[in-house]
Amino acid sequence: MAGTVIYCVEDEESIRELIAYVLNGQGYTVKTFPAAAEFWEAIETDLPSLVLLDIMLPDEDGKTILAKLRKQTRTAELPVVLLTARTSEFDVVQGLDSGADDYIKKPFSVVELMARVKALLRRVGTITEKPDRIECHGVVVNRKKHKVKVDGKKVELTAKEFDVLEYLLENEGIVLSREQILSEVWGFSFEGTTRTVDMHIATLRQKIGDAAQYIETSRGIGYRWRGLDE
Repeated sequence: MAGTVIYCVEDEESIRELIAYVLNGQGYTVKTFPAAAEFWEAIETDLPSLVLLDIMLPDEDGKTILAKLRKQTRTAELPVVLLTARTSEFDVVQGLDSGADDYIKKPFSVVELMARVKALLRRVGTITEKPDRIECHGVVVNRKKHKVKVDGKKVELTAKEFDVLEYLLENEGIVLSREQILSEVWGFSFEGTTRTVDMHIATLRQKIGDAAQYIETSRGIGYRWRGLDE
């Protein structure tokens, strides 16, 4: 995903920093802008793969920016996601009718943000292939060979344990609900309960030894894999 560049135009510094942190952690290259002027300067030089665009900006509102992007041949097909605190059905429809590819209501969760970004990039064909390996805290997941090593030692996992570990590592630092893990690993048609997730996490922790400390429980929600920078 290193070749996937995302621009974020957002005047609230805390939101800019959160978006950059989350997307950078997933392997994307993120450039943030507090206002339209800086964004227009950057886009003259390099086109991103996707734009996250706040509607309420200090110098030029997001809908005006979007209209300009759609009128220019060079940026007419550029994927744009609107970010806004305006949550009425009218505002959502108006935003989409004005040319936005998606619309995220504030406040949003980082999980929702990642899901929307990945889905849109997949639709427009700019998402890159997953790397063959994921590595964090001495745990190496080799997708191609379907093998796991912890501190250089091979660990035998069941297919579902492997998938759970892979999903946690893919979303390093992000709290994943039991429902999300169940849906991603077992699929929407699975009729089991979230207890299935807990049981697999328990056996996974046993098998990966000391690395189990990096699987953190978020009480009442789910689990996350602790990030490298924590």
